[in-house]
Amino acid sequence: MSDGFDRVTERPSKYRHLEKMPISEVLHSINKEDKLVPEAVEKAIPQIQKLVEVITDKMLAGGRLFYIGAGTSGRLAIVDASECPPTYGVPYGLVIAVIAGGNQAITTAVENAEDSTTQGWLDLQEYAATDKDVVIGIAASGTTPYVIGALKECNKSNIITGCITNNTGSPLAKEAQYPIEVEVGPEFVTGSTRMKSGTAQKLVLNMISTTIMIQLGRVEDNKMVHMQLTNEKLVDRGTKMIMEKLKMEDYAEAKRLLLQYGSVKKAVDH
Repeated sequence: MSDGFDRVTERPSKYRHLEKMPISEVLHSINKEDKLVPEAVEKAIPQIQKLVEVITDKMLAGGRLFYIGAGTSGRLAIVDASECPPTYGVPYGLVIAVIAGGNQAITTAVENAEDSTTQGWLDLQEYAATDKDVVIGIAASGTTPYVIGALKECNKSNIITGCITNNTGSPLAKEAQYPIEVEVGPEFVTGSTRMKSGTAQKLVLNMISTTIMIQLGRVEDNKMVHMQLTNEKLVDRGTKMIMEKLKMEDYAEAKRLLLQYGSVKKAVDH
């Protein structure tokens, strides 16, 4: 690349002439590559742990967690952030995802949105990010200007920064105070980082948000006792959780308690 940084994520695929492969071979080859991802994530657990510990301390003190990314990385961040309130019953706005190009970019590519070195910080300021918060930049390449620029300004403002990237020694990792580097190797389709890199990012985001929510007391035993009752499946799950917790046999009464108090936790503690 012209900047001299060797992006593993841009190296040629180990597979050639994909268009000539039988479907079975394509599928088995993709699966073979995907199996490398959890092992790469495992190697990064010490980095993940350091960041989670810092985030937990900040959030217990009233801070928020921000994710910021572009393209696939930004969309994965939105998925993770948006699932925290219904899963764990935390307020909307506790975990916030910011994507280059705004809401339009969730479903449609926004041309050149990731190339601005200043817009990321401006977007964070829409939420009045402060030194009480933590900001995690996400970029497979580790070179996305939108994300790097945001972290630079965060560092100037004494906001703790982390990152998730799929190249080691990237500009983004050097900018982040708590970098997470998960190198999964070249993609099956050269440069298609929505594949292994995206899978790795999703796994790491799952680990971060789930562990934090456990530390914040949003899980008891192995149950989502604060989950929002947004559909019948969750009402049924919550009802059975109450029956188990209170050693009840009456499904209808357990469901009545759940709906009356609005969560498993409140129903059990009433």
